[in-house]
Amino acid sequence: MKELNVYVVDDEPLAAALIRSYVERTPFLNLVGESHDAVKALSEIKKGNVELVFLDIHMPGLSGMEVAKLLPEGVKVIFTTAYADHAVEGFKVEALDYLLKPVSYDDFVAAALRAQRHFERTAVAEPSRSGEFLLVKSEYRLVRLRWDDIEYIEGLKDYVKIFVEGEKNPILTLMSMKGLEEQMPPSFIRVHRSYIVNLNRVRIIERNTVIMRGECIPVSESYRKAFLEALE
Repeated sequence: MKELNVYVVDDEPLAAALIRSYVERTPFLNLVGESHDAVKALSEIKKGNVELVFLDIHMPGLSGMEVAKLLPEGVKVIFTTAYADHAVEGFKVEALDYLLKPVSYDDFVAAALRAQRHFERTAVAEPSRSGEFLLVKSEYRLVRLRWDDIEYIEGLKDYVKIFVEGEKNPILTLMSMKGLEEQMPPSFIRVHRSYIVNLNRVRIIERNTVIMRGECIPVSESYRKAFLEALE
């Protein structure tokens, strides 16, 4: 059973204490931090080691929705709120669940278990790399890809599209861009939050885009310098 590192954010001390007590009662949850201040919480979460955040929506300064949009890739949210009119907005920021205060332990555990299943599915779907090959799970198949044959990769929420030479349609698989990026050979580089390209396949650069397969892949300003240096 996968253990999840949890951070609790709520400007109400009593509400935070309740969620903290629930985390401490739940064997597969590990409390790594808590804050009543959204800005401080965001800073601490960005330091790493957090997988799941129980996050209040109505807070002074930054709201929970604003915090959720600024979280590092891969960190997931379960919202806690006294208001019942934020569910749709919560799903827009890919929240795993939405708990209405006062939160019961039964509802808390049900949400935590859904989060655990999400991370277990993602872990199973993460690629394995062996030398010059990448092994990924796509639908009900395991697909073995040569890194050299991969042209570029596009991130879509919890999925990625892998565009391979000779294949008309991309291979769709459940994995994170971050997890994939950690395993890539040096010939691959990220050029945008949603795109990774194989430098060996780059032929045309036009202003702030790379043309591959007739598609314009954006090169964002934050990645542009490293990308151009890698091409030299």
